[in-house]
Amino acid sequence: MTSHQQSPDQSGRDSSSASAKRHKQPTLLDALIPVIALVCMLTASVYLFSSDSSYGANQIALIMAACITLVIGVKNGYSWKEMEEGIVKSVSLATGALLILFSVGSLIGTWILAGTVPTMIFYGMKILDPDFFYAASCLLCAVVALSIGSSWTVAGTLGIALIGVAGAMGLSVEITAGAIISGAYFGDKMSPMSDTTNLAPAVAGSELFGHIRHMVWTTTPSILLALTGFLFLGLNSDNSGAVTDLAETMSRIEAQYHPGPHLLLPLLVVLVLAYKKLPAFPTVILGTLAGAICAALFQFDGVIKFVNDDSLPALVALVKGIWVAMFDGYTANTGDKTLDSLLSRGGMSSMVNTVWLILCAMAFGGVMEKIGLLQRLLQGVMHLVKSSGSLIITTLASCIGANLITGDQFIAILLPGRMLKVEYEKHGLAPVNLSRALEDSATITSPLVPWNTCGAYMASTLGVATIAYLPFAFFNLVCPFISAAYAYYDIKIERLQAGEPQEAVA
Repeated sequence: MTSHQQSPDQSGRDSSSASAKRHKQPTLLDALIPVIALVCMLTASVYLFSSDSSYGANQIALIMAACITLVIGVKNGYSWKEMEEGIVKSVSLATGALLILFSVGSLIGTWILAGTVPTMIFYGMKILDPDFFYAASCLLCAVVALSIGSSWTVAGTLGIALIGVAGAMGLSVEITAGAIISGAYFGDKMSPMSDTTNLAPAVAGSELFGHIRHMVWTTTPSILLALTGFLFLGLNSDNSGAVTDLAETMSRIEAQYHPGPHLLLPLLVVLVLAYKKLPAFPTVILGTLAGAICAALFQFDGVIKFVNDDSLPALVALVKGIWVAMFDGYTANTGDKTLDSLLSRGGMSSMVNTVWLILCAMAFGGVMEKIGLLQRLLQGVMHLVKSSGSLIITTLASCIGANLITGDQFIAILLPGRMLKVEYEKHGLAPVNLSRALEDSATITSPLVPWNTCGAYMASTLGVATIAYLPFAFFNLVCPFISAAYAYYDIKIERLQAGEPQEAVA
């Protein structure tokens, strides 16, 4: 190699340096244009299509906003290849969530086919009182999520059963979904086994159990207010019709699915694996296989009836029935329209629309981050910081904004957390204040955004549109305001002691 030739590494560095010089720093107007356009289009989407907006209209809004962002990127000197890399990187972050979504679709299909979900509904109707149903649902999901550290697993197992119980008893599935999400996110947020509960202190530089102890102050009043709200709704709603046809519904379940404790084995498998911290995707897949085995062992005649093809040998029909339930869901035929609508669900195909929504959201968030518009927005709000309290409130608002723009709770924790960490040090605030603010906003509000991975997952799994359950997700709505009030009135805000070192970021 002659002296004037460059190595590939050197050439790559020079190319990268030249590319960086070519990029213009985005203005605040650059950053605001895509966000304002997205808000306007999403507002129009909800106005025109109501709760059906997530079935295509929101996706178009997100893609159009991404196109506007791409134009701004070109203006600021970014090439298509560079921006495409940002989109691909962002979408790749959602791959795990997409795999879980598809696997949960299969799990729901096989669990209904196996009689697991009907059994949970059957026992739920026997045990749960309509007056206390919403509060009990919230508390049950909170306890289980606290023990396993996963709101998604709770929603995909207990959640679908509780929605079924609510529908069978004539109760509001929207309020029930709000109660499930409130309890699931309380438990997820406070569990040392939760991924977000570990991520937030790692980003902020705080210690895990110190972070959890600090969250008690904002989380406890929030869940108590939520439980009070659900109790009030249960006691003051008209439940006279809730038990009218209860006996008939239970008899139909008993006749077709023969409910018994043995049909809860797939649920036990999932809860044990989740408690053992096996990753979510293999946990759900193994739960799906457990459901398939139960269907083959205990619902043989039901599977054959579901396939409804006399030309096939019995064993072939059995395989076909389980196969169909996994990719296209289960269709119930109990003779009760309400029960049939509750149990005709599942399959990977039921998650395709949700995956479409997530991909569009991640594409928009990816290009926004790649060309520096997200960072510019965060810089733009820093002039609002005048005190320690305003810094925490700004953090809460920034994380909620990141949830809206990026469509992913992990980015909503990471990006503001990294950018604002230095500001907390400047204001003499202990890292636990930042980690708590990240959880009180980014984690808690993620299921309230229809195009966020969490919001899309909850809507698809529970079968209730995000915009429909949002007003009843009391815990998720109240917690950011409780946190902001603590910041404003300087309640339980920990300061750095003189000479106290910052914890290393994991």
